[in-house]
Amino acid sequence: MARPRSLPDSQVYDIVLALIAAEGEKGVTFSSVSRKTGLAGASLVQRYGGLEGMLKAALDWGWARLDAALTEASSAEDRSAQGLMKLMAELTADLPLCALLAASQRDAALRARAGAWRSRMETALGARSEGGPMLFALWMGQSLWEPLGGKGFKLKDAARLLA
Repeated sequence: MARPRSLPDSQVYDIVLALIAAEGEKGVTFSSVSRKTGLAGASLVQRYGGLEGMLKAALDWGWARLDAALTEASSAEDRSAQGLMKLMAELTADLPLCALLAASQRDAALRARAGAWRSRMETALGARSEGGPMLFALWMGQSLWEPLGGKGFKLKDAARLLA
């Protein structure tokens, strides 16, 4: 099968973020991304300049997606904290939030981006419930532990108690 001549950056970024989630940053190489995308490694090098450039671009794109999802969710008809969190979960279901957060920790600009998003999310939740920061912490905790088998906690129950 012939390699594709091009692929949108967003698809490359999806693959990079999925590799980070599955294998950590060390699992992201031009070779691994090339295998998953079908693009030649040399094309990836030419497009992103280096591995750090590709990683940073993918992480930046992930935060941009979260920002866009929060903007959309904030303007939704359902003005409850539960509604906001549910819509955010739907809009970002394919985005490995915990991997994005973990991989962003070693870069000051990405840490600032993560902090700004957290602040916006807490503010949006706070406008809907007295326990905005607490709901955010519970939501992030659920995002972290649910993929590892922690299915007993129901965020909607906590949101009802804090609302």
